[in-house]
Amino acid sequence: MGATVILYDRYDHMVREALSNETGKFVFDSLAPGPYSLRVVLASFAPLMRRNIMVAAGSESVLKIHLANVLSTLELAPASEAQGTLMNDDWKWVLRTSHSTRPVLRLIPVGTSSSSSTHHSMASAFSQTTGVLRVSGGDGDPATGSTAQDMGTAFALSTVLNGSAHIRLSGNLGYMANSGLPAAGFRATYAHDRDGMRGPQITVTAHQVYFPGLAAAANPNGTQGDTQETGPILRTISMGAMDTLQINDDLKLEYGGRMESVSFMHRVSYLSPFARSTYDMGRAGAVRLAFSSGTLPAELIGHADEGQTVELSAADLNASGLNQDLAALALLPRVSRGGGRMRLQRNQNWEAGYAVVERSRKYSASVYREDVSDAAYTMSPAANFLSRNDLLPDLNSSNYLFDIGSYQRTGVTATVTQSLGEHVDLTLAAGHSGALTASSGPNPVETADGVRAQIHTAGRAWATLRASATLPGSGTRVVTSYGWTDFRALMPVHLSLTGATYQDEGWNIVIHQPLPKFTSLRGRLEATAELRNALAQGYLPIRTNGDVPLILTNSPRALRGGLNFLF
Repeated sequence: MGATVILYDRYDHMVREALSNETGKFVFDSLAPGPYSLRVVLASFAPLMRRNIMVAAGSESVLKIHLANVLSTLELAPASEAQGTLMNDDWKWVLRTSHSTRPVLRLIPVGTSSSSSTHHSMASAFSQTTGVLRVSGGDGDPATGSTAQDMGTAFALSTVLNGSAHIRLSGNLGYMANSGLPAAGFRATYAHDRDGMRGPQITVTAHQVYFPGLAAAANPNGTQGDTQETGPILRTISMGAMDTLQINDDLKLEYGGRMESVSFMHRVSYLSPFARSTYDMGRAGAVRLAFSSGTLPAELIGHADEGQTVELSAADLNASGLNQDLAALALLPRVSRGGGRMRLQRNQNWEAGYAVVERSRKYSASVYREDVSDAAYTMSPAANFLSRNDLLPDLNSSNYLFDIGSYQRTGVTATVTQSLGEHVDLTLAAGHSGALTASSGPNPVETADGVRAQIHTAGRAWATLRASATLPGSGTRVVTSYGWTDFRALMPVHLSLTGATYQDEGWNIVIHQPLPKFTSLRGRLEATAELRNALAQGYLPIRTNGDVPLILTNSPRALRGGLNFLF
């Protein structure tokens, strides 16, 4: 009598709760057909779990449950199956009330101090700890149209607290290449398991970046020292949340949003919601629908892109989310200037995608619509004739950031990936999307509005061929790709919300070389080298009143290398 009986459905969600009567009986009626689980808890007895109880339509199931004390040889279910969790209150109550176990004492080794016991308790509380430390130099990564990502030193750490709380910390700090000014960014992520499933994820991200002075924009003949002066400071802080809702066996919904505050000459706060639904059709493939508004949702962007994830894939860190956090930390808000005020780029995306796997080949396709306001792109130093109120110095080069205005475009993408054994993958991607072109007017442009007036969208086709290979023995991983399009136009890269992004610009190559271990320390060393847009293709020239044309691009040529320590 008085046993607590809890009923769970197939998703381990609690359905009902009841108490057994004076004869030890309980009843759950009017249940939907399907599998159920029962958990029975009673003081002085060990908790018991019974799974896979099938309930058919119009039928009854009779169970005989025998509770036992803590010394019985019966299959029992503790409060959590995760390693490292502490004993729950149910088991503690069993030990307190059982006469046969009350005299049992806890044995402590001789010489154990309070500090060592505290250290042991802390060590047992943390498990599955992994991390990466990356030191790099050279130009920034232009994958998202920004050269202000590679600050010099990045780290990420992931651990599990008490078997259910997932905590990740990441940071990126260094000095800007063109000015020596400091920059830093930090990100913390927390997620807690509930009923064996990943619960809501909460993230907090902060950046502080010092921009170089604007003397070069105000005075084309300014000295090098003028360009080193400290300019405005970009400070951002954001808090985001994401959750997953399993509607049924085949349909899953991922949703969330981010509240962000950006301070740069003045403060702007905004909300960026996003959502993605996935319908799994088994062997027939999967269909995804996605939406985002505001800044790019790093939680939904497909990071299976070899050019972006190869740095951490060697240590299998994708499962812990470290790569996703580092990529999200690198996504600085796209800011520019217009009329002396800060302009913040905002995107609104609608996308539908389909993917299917047939043996060693994977097919995928997607269609999207993208609306961009206050789009910021890199402009060549020939823009010195423009007013300083319309230019913002680039962080990692002698170029500028320029607001080209707003545009809308639609696009379609198709991809096929073929695996050749375990070490070689070939990918062919093609699509059609809106590109930015410049109309040649009768007179050269002399103002910022004149530059914007010449830019308009036009449909262009594109194609990318990519190959990745891992050399047996040495473990060297090489990824190379060539992206073709109309190189007289500027093709913005669409970061897919429903799959991996395979749209590249020009010729790119990434090399990762594992290094031999010289000590017995846990982990591994890896050297990296990366060359982006080696042929300097995809630049948009605009005729000005000077001898040198103005150049706009979202993928400047970049070269960098680094050293990674993964553990």
